[in-house]
Amino acid sequence: MPTDSPFGQVISLSAKRLVRDVPAPNGGDAVLRDVLAGGPFDAAVTGFVLACLPDTASPVLWVSDRMSRRENGRLYGAALRRFGFKGRVLRVEVSHPRDVLWAMEEGAACAGLAAVVGEIHGAPEVLSFTATKRLALRAEASKVPIWLIRSGDPGALSAARERWRVSSVSSQKHPHDAGAPGVPLWEAELFRARGRAPGLWVAEYDPKARTAADRLRLLPRPVDGQMAADHGATADAAGG
Repeated sequence: MPTDSPFGQVISLSAKRLVRDVPAPNGGDAVLRDVLAGGPFDAAVTGFVLACLPDTASPVLWVSDRMSRRENGRLYGAALRRFGFKGRVLRVEVSHPRDVLWAMEEGAACAGLAAVVGEIHGAPEVLSFTATKRLALRAEASKVPIWLIRSGDPGALSAARERWRVSSVSSQKHPHDAGAPGVPLWEAELFRARGRAPGLWVAEYDPKARTAADRLRLLPRPVDGQMAADHGATADAAGG
């Protein structure tokens, strides 16, 4: 059998660990992270960030501009416990993205906060690379993690240490009611990062997990269609 042909190689999937341990974004590192919405009016970005907040009773500063509130809505306080969040949310609502950036910088200087979350819609001129660089440096200096939710943004330049794009996917089946939604799932794409490889995963949030670190899990995105296509091409080549 020729060894230079890729069709002569046998790969045993059973010998591989298909579910890999991936450094989750809820690790608590004090850096700036961008989260871009995969589509308009998709609340997945809000759920994803809530699931990543530190497991602490310290308050979180949450700042949003007017257009973000129109697209993403406001936080519903009674639902925060669903995401394992124990602290309080200090919600600040402003009109202009410039005020969001100012409040985020001021909040990140407060060591008593568990995290700072900002919502800015689109790619306004004030949300420049320099502005995100200031946020990134402030987070690393004060040890306060910062999340920037960017809805309606095509992916403008940013100094964020990690950049995620999050979209909703069908939830898991409810264990007791087939007509009810189960554990929420999101498609999470890390398309740019410093110190780790990009990737595409299904993010699974389980509020009943034993520890807070296990509540958010990143699983490899299924690619069954691609595998089937590759298998067919291999079979055709082998038969020819």
